[in-house]
Amino acid sequence: MTTAVVHRDPQAMRRLAGWLAALVIAWPMLALSEFKPWALFGSGNLAVIGGFLAGFFPPDGSPAFLALLAKATLETLAMATAGTALALLIGAPLAFVTTRALSISRIGPGPGRMQAGIVRQAARWLLMVLRAIPEIVWALLFVRALGLGPAAGVLALAITYGGMLGKVYAEILESTDTRPARALLESGSGRLAALCYGLLPHTAQELASYTVYRWECAVRASVVMGFVGAGGLGQLMDQSMKMLNGGEASSILLVFLVLVLLADVMSNALRKLLA
Repeated sequence: MTTAVVHRDPQAMRRLAGWLAALVIAWPMLALSEFKPWALFGSGNLAVIGGFLAGFFPPDGSPAFLALLAKATLETLAMATAGTALALLIGAPLAFVTTRALSISRIGPGPGRMQAGIVRQAARWLLMVLRAIPEIVWALLFVRALGLGPAAGVLALAITYGGMLGKVYAEILESTDTRPARALLESGSGRLAALCYGLLPHTAQELASYTVYRWECAVRASVVMGFVGAGGLGQLMDQSMKMLNGGEASSILLVFLVLVLLADVMSNALRKLLA
C-alpha cells in the first residue's frame, strides 16, 4: 500500500501575503478614485451608452470629410514625428552624459572626478524636470504663446519625450554588459567610441524598439493634444464629438487604429533589421 506524497509550495504563504498586501493597498485607492464599474450596467446608463455607440455606425465616408481626415492625419503624423525627432536630439546627448558606464572618471582616481559627478547629476535633474510636466500642460502653454496649430504640439512632445527618452536610454545602456565599454575606456578610447563599439551593439534593438514605441505614444499624445488646439486628429475629433457626429468619430478612430498598427509594423521591421 502506497501513501500519497503531498508537495507543499514553500512560497505559498509569501505569495498569499503579497496578494493581501496588494489588496490592502489597492482597495483604498479604488475607493478614493470612486471606481464603481457596476454603475455602467444601470438601465438608464446602458440605454445612453447604446445610443451613443449606435451613432458610430456607419463610419462617415463622404469625400469632403475624408479630405479633412487626410489633412488631420498628416498633421498628426508630422507632429508626432517632428516631436519625437526633437526629443531624440534632446534625450540622446543627456543619456550619453548620465550613463555611468561611459564615465571615464569612474575608472580610477584622477582629476575631474567631482566635476564629472556634478555634471552627471545636473543632467539627471534636467531629465527629471523635462519629463515631470505632462505634454498636455506644455501644449496648453505653447498654444497660448504660438496660437492654434501643430507647432505647439511639436514643442510639447519634444520637451516631455526628451526627458523620457534620455532616462530610458541611459537605463538601457547601463543594464547591458558594460565590460566591453569599460575595457575600451581603460585602454585609452574615447567615450563616443566606447558607446559605439562597447554598448550599442548589444542595445541597438532595444533602443530602436523603445524609440518606435515612443513615436507610437507621440501619435496618441498628438491626438489628445488636439483637444486643446494643437491640431491634427484630436482637434477634428473634438469638433465631431461636439456636433454629436458619431460617424465622423468612428472614421477618426479607424484611422487611429491604422496608425498604431503601422507603428507595430515599423517596430518589428527595425528589430529584424538590427538583429
